[in-house]
Formats: sequence, structure tokens, C-alpha cells
Amino acid sequence: MLEKIDLKKKLSKAAYAKAMPELQEKLRGLQYAAREAGVAIVICLEGWDTAGKGDVIKKLTEKLDPRLLRAYPGRPPTPLEQRYHFLWRYQVVLPDYGEMAVFDHSWYGRVLVERCDKLVKKKVWRQAYPQINEFERWLADDGQVLIKFWLHISKKEQKKRFRAFLRDPLLRWKITREYKRHHRQYRKWRVAVEDMLAKTSTAYAPWTVIEANDLRWARVRVFQTLVGRIEAELARRKGAAAPARRAAGETATLPAKKLARRALAAEEKPQVVAAAASG
Repeated sequence: MLEKIDLKKKLSKAAYAKAMPELQEKLRGLQYAAREAGVAIVICLEGWDTAGKGDVIKKLTEKLDPRLLRAYPGRPPTPLEQRYHFLWRYQVVLPDYGEMAVFDHSWYGRVLVERCDKLVKKKVWRQAYPQINEFERWLADDGQVLIKFWLHISKKEQKKRFRAFLRDPLLRWKITREYKRHHRQYRKWRVAVEDMLAKTSTAYAPWTVIEANDLRWARVRVFQTLVGRIEAELARRKGAAAPARRAAGETATLPAKKLARRALAAEEKPQVVAAAASG
């Protein structure tokens, strides 16, 4: 799948400067529409190290209402969390209806970092695929909108960004030994990513692969996808609610018709009685 991704896609500064503010405002409006409709939105951000996940979250938090948004950075499980199923620590922070949660690294760590770094046995990470699909099916059945992104960059681009980060005093700390090891193991990780995309992209929770060699292109594509998915869910709910409203309106008119007939009968009955009395 990944070999078919065109990483040469780019967006000019002028096009980006026009598109991004418009998309941010559009998404902000949809955030409030989702709140009114009670739509919970779960955003799953996965991708290569330095692929731009942090940049995407920064752009999300610039304009969205922070009262309706929570962002969760990736981290190892605590000793308490290790006592439970690996999905538990994500389940307890799922958004309420009308709210949004962004996971910078998510439950897919089980089939990516824990697999590639051999933190769990092969049997364990293989079992995770159907467990993840079942979990995401439960989210979909509950009416939650799950939007999953894989931000894809080439090994050459990743090396270029590593060098740029190391030259920046504010970003140098990000390039850890783990990052360097993952870069050397790029081919090994790519196999794991391909497996993940193939085994967990479903009709109810599809993956969206973002061409992220160009950061401007990647940010716009993420926002376009978010806008499209949320609009589709709001339209679906509106369409599903319309027949219910019509049915409710139809049943509401029946008592009114009965009351009208009874009122008419009540008006006629005294007239008949009066006529009989006068006779």
C-alpha cells in the first residue's frame, strides 16, 4: 500500500495561506455543530517520527474550543495501566458525546512500537488486531466518529528532518536514541505499518494515509479529511432523524383530529337537544 503513496505532492505557501484559515474556521463551526448533535469524535494520529503529528495538533488547538477538545500524547503505560488490558487506558479517556479527543500515538502502539521493539511476544501483538477491530466496531456502533491517520514520509525525508531538529536548540531534545534506532529500522517498521493498515482498515474505521513529505500539504489534507468525515456524520444523522420527526408529526395530528371531531359533535348535540325541547 505505502509504495503507491505519492510523496512528491506539495502545496505552495500561497495556497496554504488561503486554505488553512478557512479549514480551521470550518472545523470550528463543525465542532459546535457536533456538540449540538451529540457526536463524539476520536482522532487517531499515527505516523513516522518527525512526520508532523505535533504540527497537526498545534493547528487543531489554535482555533478549536478547548472546552470540547482533549489531546493525549503517547507515553508508556503506567504500572497501574499494565494491570489491565492494553485498550483500557484509552477507553477511560474517550470523549463524551459532543466532544473531541486526539490521540498522538494510540492503541496502535501494541502492533507498532511494542512489536518492533519486541516489548511483547509475537502471540500478543498478533492477538491485538482482532481486539482493536472489535474495540473500534464498538465505537462505531455507539455512534462515535473514529478518524485514523497515518502520516507517511520517506526514510530520506526523515533523516533530513532529524538533522534539522538537531540544529534547532528547541527541537534537539526530540531526537532520542529511540528515534535514531527506529530510523535505522525503517524497513522493519514499514512491514509492521503495512500489516496494521491491511488488518485494521475497515468500513467503519478506515485509515487515511497522508502524504507528509510536505508539511503544508499534510496539514491541509488532515483538515480536509476531518471536515469531510464530520460533515458526513452530521448529514447522516440529520437524514436518519427526518423520518422520525415526520412520524412523530403524524402521530401528533391524530389526537388533534379526534379532538376536532369531538368538538364538532359537542356543538351539534346541544342543537339537537334544543330542537327536541322546543318541539
